[in-house]
Amino acid sequence: MEGSLAAQTQQPLRWHKAYFDAPEGDEPLALDMESMGKGQIWINGQSIGRYWTAYAHGDCSGCSYSGTFRPTKCQLGCGQPTQKWYHVPRSWLKPTQNLLVLFEELGGDPSKISLVKRSVSTVCAEISEYHPNIKNWQIESEGKTEEFHRPKVHLHCSPGQAISSIEFASFGTPLGTCGSYQQGPCHAPTSYDILEKRCVGKQRCAVTISNSNFGHDPCPNVLKRLSVEAVCAPMTSTTAQPGGN
Repeated sequence: MEGSLAAQTQQPLRWHKAYFDAPEGDEPLALDMESMGKGQIWINGQSIGRYWTAYAHGDCSGCSYSGTFRPTKCQLGCGQPTQKWYHVPRSWLKPTQNLLVLFEELGGDPSKISLVKRSVSTVCAEISEYHPNIKNWQIESEGKTEEFHRPKVHLHCSPGQAISSIEFASFGTPLGTCGSYQQGPCHAPTSYDILEKRCVGKQRCAVTISNSNFGHDPCPNVLKRLSVEAVCAPMTSTTAQPGGN
């Protein structure tokens, strides 16, 4: 971006402006505001909203939802900004000479602001077989006799994309996190087949977590979960539709 952004740094209560051309393509766009403090953003007179770069603190060393709930369980992004991406609708942009205006309250380095394309190549999901469900709570609290609702794992690619393959799938006790999943000591051999059948070729899908859905109980009397990593790719001749249960 060119303009006065690079000339004003580390000074609170300042106005900044810059002009930029719209990137080619149709991918979603976002402003990376990690280098700034607190303020507001406008593009071509339209308000993007307020930003406030705060950093998350805590312990991200491990994650387990078993046992009593505590707010410190399963923390993510320790030491990282709580938010740094701010969506920019393409419908607000002109091919050239788009005006970006900032009002900064705390200071920062506006020369490091960037406009980036968001391209999702993989999506992950993980859920346990006894994940809390508001419908089940209502059934139990009202003394109803209907069957409890099983939790579902949901995968969703960006508009214009569809799930092209399943990189990882394991119903049992998988290990690791998104991007580094591994099979644990308990694993249902049908996991890949079930996810591929329900999800490949679709923009979004949902798969119910149940022993019957995966053929059998791979490890009785053990709390199981389903971890999935899928690849998203541009749609070709496949029409994406919501997945089944």
